[in-house]
Amino acid sequence: MNDPLVLVVDDEKALRDFVRRNLEARRYKVITASNGLEAMAAFHAEPIDLVILDLMMPHLDGLETTRRIRETSQTPIIILTALGEESDKVQAFDLGADDYLTKPFGVGELMGRIKAVLRRARWQEPTSTSERLVRGDICVDMERHAVLVNDLPVELTPTEFNLLVYLLKHPDKVLPHRIILQNVWGVEYGDEAEYLRVYMGRLRQKLEKDPLNPRHLLTEHGMGYRFKG
Repeated sequence: MNDPLVLVVDDEKALRDFVRRNLEARRYKVITASNGLEAMAAFHAEPIDLVILDLMMPHLDGLETTRRIRETSQTPIIILTALGEESDKVQAFDLGADDYLTKPFGVGELMGRIKAVLRRARWQEPTSTSERLVRGDICVDMERHAVLVNDLPVELTPTEFNLLVYLLKHPDKVLPHRIILQNVWGVEYGDEAEYLRVYMGRLRQKLEKDPLNPRHLLTEHGMGYRFKG
């Protein structure tokens, strides 16, 4: 991806300028907005590759902005949170956010998360493999990035797709949280167990007949997760 276009949304001008300067110094193109309404206007006017979005903003907050973006697009979203906004962070994940940064954050952490999110989003690029993964009633066509459950198509986000593929490639093995995170999210990750709780819950809702009593996507308490074929 050459010179990605990033939309930075925060009501604090100093933070917007900090993020913009550091991104532009690394050959990213940047558009800024001070609230969710401005963000939605910019999002629909330009081919945005990544949204960096504050949760607490006037006029239209980050949660509602995330929800509206996800109605029509799978563009990656990184949310910005303050300490103590744990419940809002989980809700943002439920609405479709891909990652988060807790304020204050440094340039290294910012750039690491941006690179990881954009790397995961490239799942839609053509692949040369014609591999099909079939485990029980779940079938994944790797070339087409298509998922079928009982021969019916299921829509997954890029991260959901990558997580499912990793689980399917290691059937009946207990996979620790850290191993899953580093293989699906990237080497920059390892301690974000809440990511897995949210994403496994979303996969169960989409793939399992009874999400509360899953047949395939099993939790191994205190250890990790296991895909049962």
